[in-house]
Amino acid sequence: MDAAEKPPENIVLIGFMGCGKSTVGREIGARLGYRLVDMDREIEHRAGRGIPAIFEHDGAEVFRDMESRLLESFVADGLQRHIVSTGGGVVGRAANRALLRRLGYVVWIDAPFETILERTSRNRNRPLLRTGDPEARIRELMSEREPLYDEVAHLRIDGDGLSSAEIATGIIECARYFFADRS
Repeated sequence: MDAAEKPPENIVLIGFMGCGKSTVGREIGARLGYRLVDMDREIEHRAGRGIPAIFEHDGAEVFRDMESRLLESFVADGLQRHIVSTGGGVVGRAANRALLRRLGYVVWIDAPFETILERTSRNRNRPLLRTGDPEARIRELMSEREPLYDEVAHLRIDGDGLSSAEIATGIIECARYFFADRS
């Protein structure tokens, strides 16, 4: 494999909201010395306002366009040795799924419905869950997204019952093999 085909040494974390991407990303970043880029925080920074405000004033499509442009910039800029924590819906666009794979080693952190419900119920900053029946909405979104996470992920890790440190250890070990095989 020539250098042009070798994927950048980034670890890209995907999964449903509340699965622990940001927490695990911080743990991995600290251990490897990689910078964590939380896509949601980066979009908020660039937009100068929070995600709920973007959804409320501009709509979900504008937010998804921002996600796509951010991924495109990561790939175009040759992002290297970063942990990228994505938003839960980033996999909704086929172009994004292709960009995620070009960006590095893609890890799907999976968590059971009950865990997601418990974690997201504590957070009022989730525009997609501002509905009369957040439970039904979570089930619907998980059902839609799971095949897309599966399509793009190099690794699926079941985080149920594991600490963020344990999840991080598993991801780091698997990523080492992934990047070594592509050297």
